[in-house]
Parts: sequence; C-alpha cells; structure tokens
Amino acid sequence: MRYGFIGLGNLGAKLAGSLVREGFDLTVNDMNRVHAEPLLAAGAKWGDSPAEIGMQVDAIITCLPSPTASEKVLEQILKTARPGLTWIEMSTNDRDTILRLSERAKTFGVRTLETPVTGGVHLAASGEITVIVGGDADLFETHRAAFEAMGRRIFNVGPIGSASVIKVITNMLAFIHLVAAGEALMLAKRGGLDLAQSFHVIAASSGTSFVHETESQVILNGSYNINFTMDLACKDLGFAMQFGRDFGVPLDLAALTAQTFIRAREAFGGGAWSSQVVKLLEDALHTDLRAAGFPAEL
Repeated sequence: MRYGFIGLGNLGAKLAGSLVREGFDLTVNDMNRVHAEPLLAAGAKWGDSPAEIGMQVDAIITCLPSPTASEKVLEQILKTARPGLTWIEMSTNDRDTILRLSERAKTFGVRTLETPVTGGVHLAASGEITVIVGGDADLFETHRAAFEAMGRRIFNVGPIGSASVIKVITNMLAFIHLVAAGEALMLAKRGGLDLAQSFHVIAASSGTSFVHETESQVILNGSYNINFTMDLACKDLGFAMQFGRDFGVPLDLAALTAQTFIRAREAFGGGAWSSQVVKLLEDALHTDLRAAGFPAEL
C-alpha cells in the first residue's frame, strides 16, 4: 500500500514520521520542503505537488490547518486522481465541510475517511495518539494498519461526519479544562502554596484532567509550548459553537471559553501557543505561574 502525506506542520510531521518509522511506503509534500527534510532522511520520498502524489499512491493523507486549505488541496488531488484512490483527511473540520468534500471526491471515484486525532502532538511523536475514524467499515479495515502505526487507540465512530463532531467535542473540553487549570493554579499561587506540590496534588485528585497533567507543566515552565496555536483553538471553538446552534444545545462554558481565547489571540497573536490563554490571568494579576522542575516541551 503506497501512501501520500500532505501537510507537515507540528502535527502532520509527527504522524508522517510514525508511518516512515513503521516502514510504510510514503511520499510527502508541504508548502515548505524544509519541513520534509527529516522524513526524507528517514526514507520518505518527495512529491512536488498534491496532484503528482495523487497519481502515484493508493491513499493520500492530508493534515492541514483549515477547511479552506483542505478543499484547496483536495481539488489539486482530484485533477489527477485515479478511481479507487482513498482520501484520508486528518485535519479538524466542521461536519458540513467534510460531508460536502467527501461527496465531491466521490464524483471522481475517490473514497473518503475522516480521521482527526486527539491527545497532543507529543503523543503523535511517539505513535500513541488517539485516532478517530469516520467512514465505511471496509475502508477503515483496509487502512487499519496505517492508523495503528500512527496511534495507540483507534475508534471507528460511524459514517462520514461523525468523527468531526466528536473531535470538536474533545477539543472544546480541552480548552475549557485549560482555562480552569490556569484558574486553579492561580488560586494556589495567590493562596501561598508551593506550585510544584500543588500541581502534583491536583494530578492525584478527583479534579485532575489530561490537560492539567500535560499543559499545566509547560505553563509552570513558562514556555507554554504545546505545539498548538491560538488560531487553531479559536477555529475549533468556533466549530463547537456552531454545533451548539445546529443541535440546539446551550454551551455556556464553551461560550465563555471561546471569548477568553479570542481575547488571548488579540493579546498574544494567532501564532501564540494556545496554553498562553492562561497568561491573560497572569498578566491581569501581575503574578507568574512558575515552578522549577517542569519541562519546556512535552
């Protein structure tokens, strides 16, 4: 099975790296070839364009920053796609977009799997991220080995569109937990507690979360480096709010969190790490959340 991989950003490069490490035949492409150099050194091949890769492979994976980017790349793929090609979309999209694009691909004989991932870039680097798959069961089984190379826990959640919904839900929870973790650490700091010890107590308590156990560490270090940007967080929270409107669900906490992230993006820029949302509180109270012994990157 020959795979293509387009989009070698913070996440995509790690996912592609897992495929190369596990011996998959992989051809890669990115707007910046420099991002591909470590993969090429490890055995991947370079494709000059999505259209070129589409002619050479059995399945082409995309991991891109926005629905607009996904649609643009898909259109390039479809120019040369052979019937029977599989498009595996690992970007985080809204449900309407992936449904529309999968129908577009079908008119060219291209079948689609949506496979967003969750758990953090550090788990993608080690091949342990969670992969959420939406699409036909037979197609899922055809590519199961690739998903198992990239992730530890693999879920097939139903037809196309299903994975987009649950992925947005998980990200919405993560952003809410992140804001809550910052408030908890600030209470500990202003209450005169040792922040390192407070981190460990929270992690051992009923109030812990995956986000606290991971992102709180880079907050306490001061790097905030979670390899996920403020722009991406605002995009995903926007998807969540749209789902709330579509499904008639009031999202009070998510709405407050979305507004907090919009303020943080304005303050620190869209390219800032999403965990810097906590810095809004630090700056407002002129109190840094720092403790020794925590890593700059997970």
